[in-house]
Amino acid sequence: KASLPAGLDLSADRAAAASQEAATVLLVRGGATELELFCVVRSLGSGFLGGAMVFPGGKLDALDRDPAWASHLIGDPARSEAIAGGADDARALCVAALRETLEEAGVLGAVARGVGSQTARVIARVRGSERLLDALAAEDVVLAVDRLVPFARWITPEAEARRYDTRFYLLEMPADQEASHDGHETTRGFWASPSRALELFARSEVMLAPPTTRCLELLRGARDFAAAVAIAEQQSLLPICPRFVPSDPPALALPGDPEHELTTRHVAGPTRFVLRDGRFVSEDPR
Repeated sequence: KASLPAGLDLSADRAAAASQEAATVLLVRGGATELELFCVVRSLGSGFLGGAMVFPGGKLDALDRDPAWASHLIGDPARSEAIAGGADDARALCVAALRETLEEAGVLGAVARGVGSQTARVIARVRGSERLLDALAAEDVVLAVDRLVPFARWITPEAEARRYDTRFYLLEMPADQEASHDGHETTRGFWASPSRALELFARSEVMLAPPTTRCLELLRGARDFAAAVAIAEQQSLLPICPRFVPSDPPALALPGDPEHELTTRHVAGPTRFVLRDGRFVSEDPR
């Protein structure tokens, strides 16, 4: 029997659990020949995808919906409601995305008002366990959420015990900041081009979940943030909820695959991820 990657619990007989809303950020900077993304490795103690290489992100917090955020945010991401369902949800998910990027990568992106010293003090306050909203108010810093670029929406398969409805956003790395992992939820942080990250995965040096793999595949070859934005604008932003197929070997079928109930593709690339040597690898049906 094929062994599932660590941190996954898939069962074709499981009744679908409700999904929790979450946000993930692809923090991007230009590279010599290909853009680079800030990647973090989740703690082995994490209940979901422990040990996996991911992008900074996490669950939507109830406080991300606090009306007081209105005084510290400007703008609305283009197409944000396409992956959120409404203006209020769109704003809260952007807050979650920026908050998680600060908590897990030490980066406060999308600063619209506030000089570098103010930004540094906000980062220090949050890393000292202060709420981001309170830190922004204390330092008079405003964030421009329209700098977040919607990229994809992935929903954990119904066969998985823990489910998330995760929105992926692109964000340009601020030139005056440095990214670093938090040392708690994440145990390692590094910059890598999409090609390099996929190469590490192919050599089993890192573990990737299918949404991470597909984001890297879509961005492979892009030179800089502008090129990444152009790719984002081509994405449908329709929800991608893989269907677990308990075949031999097991697979995760995406919309448009013969084994998925939705016949229309929601994302470019191969239509399934097949479990091979303990890794879900991107393939088309044979």
